[in-house]
Amino acid sequence: MVPELPEMEITARRLHQALPGQVIESVTTPGLNVLKTFDPPLHHADGGAFTGVRRHGKLLLLDLDTAQGEPLTFLTHLMSAGRMQLLEKRASMKDRTSRVLWRLPDNRELRLREFGTKQAAWIKLLRPDAVEQDQQLRTLGPEAWPDPPELGPLLKSNRPLHSLLRDQQVIAGIGRTWVDEILHAARLSPFKRGDDLSEEEADRLREAMVAELSRVLDVYEEQVRLPLPEKFPKPTRVHAHQGEPCPRCETTLEAVFYEDYVMSYCPQCQTEGRVLKDRRLSRLLK
Repeated sequence: MVPELPEMEITARRLHQALPGQVIESVTTPGLNVLKTFDPPLHHADGGAFTGVRRHGKLLLLDLDTAQGEPLTFLTHLMSAGRMQLLEKRASMKDRTSRVLWRLPDNRELRLREFGTKQAAWIKLLRPDAVEQDQQLRTLGPEAWPDPPELGPLLKSNRPLHSLLRDQQVIAGIGRTWVDEILHAARLSPFKRGDDLSEEEADRLREAMVAELSRVLDVYEEQVRLPLPEKFPKPTRVHAHQGEPCPRCETTLEAVFYEDYVMSYCPQCQTEGRVLKDRRLSRLLK
């Protein structure tokens, strides 16, 4: 499962419970090109101590004070296949998934691991003023949870909802998995245009967004513990359940397949009984 707002939120919560006060013996970056900044240099974090962990959209911010008392922040994006884990044993040379290693006392280690072949996860080491000016943070839209703004004005666009809600510059935190769940809960077509939303539909969508993300986080609060899993639980009801009965009306769930992801929906609840065109078949017929 690609880390989205719920996965990053529970990661931030668990690490915030464990890391503050922990001394960083050293930081190393086995992953090529994972470090996207050079000033301050990475070794400035050596000997410092974590002060907190927080989330912004899909980004993770690990705050620390250096040994000289300078506040710094590791800004981290796990991208599609990254995981952050707090482990009781340091990485061996055989662990090819390691991208960043924060070595802690008692042989423990905070480890950014990345699975798959893309190697796209990254970190930046930033001073406070650089955090405020960072382009990745400044361009994020408002948070999708826990208190998103009114969605009507935010989604005024001729783009479809499935695309709009995944656009981090429109609203931050939602990706391919949870957008399916949110749109199903709101009884809205993934291809409905944002500027076609009525006020009632926009309110319904906002309520569904908060409720679905809260539901997932409740599951994670019960099931996710340190060291943090490689694979998170998947409390989905619609996403990737095509061919199964809709949990609300029992109509068979359908899907539209794209090159690197699938969009799942219920024809009865969301598209007035219409089965949407399969993009794979459309390409073959061209």
